[in-house]
Amino acid sequence: MNEQANIGLLKQAYDAYDKGDIQRLIGLLAQDIEWELPEVEGIPFTGKRRGVDQVADFFRVMAECQEPREFRPDQFIGQGDQVIVLGHGTFTVKATGAEFSSDWCHVFRVAGGKIASFKEYDDTYRAAQAYRPQGAGAGAAAGKGAARPAIH
Repeated sequence: MNEQANIGLLKQAYDAYDKGDIQRLIGLLAQDIEWELPEVEGIPFTGKRRGVDQVADFFRVMAECQEPREFRPDQFIGQGDQVIVLGHGTFTVKATGAEFSSDWCHVFRVAGGKIASFKEYDDTYRAAQAYRPQGAGAGAAAGKGAARPAIH
């Protein structure tokens, strides 16, 4: 598959996510997909997963934990079997009500016309802060005038 076809595949995946069509998105994945987000204490959908069933579970748990306010891929960069997607997102954590947003980078590998691997890079500190219960370890700086945490 060429780079433009790989980028087209990823655009389909982001479109499916944007429309809430997780089944369509799952259909674009290789059966043995490797899926990785940085492990963040207190955020249950982070860490490594393998296979479409575990990735489907990732999307289920993530939807239980947070609600997207904005999620947009801004740039797609393809080289060989790799596609890098740069974007921005804003989420509200359901348990705390805190909102967080930041830029992110997703790195994909495509094989046989399917998404074979995914790795996310983002602002894990801001996500962890948003997931922390209000007042837990907040200290004086987290009170008045503190900026709200940003994306995961």
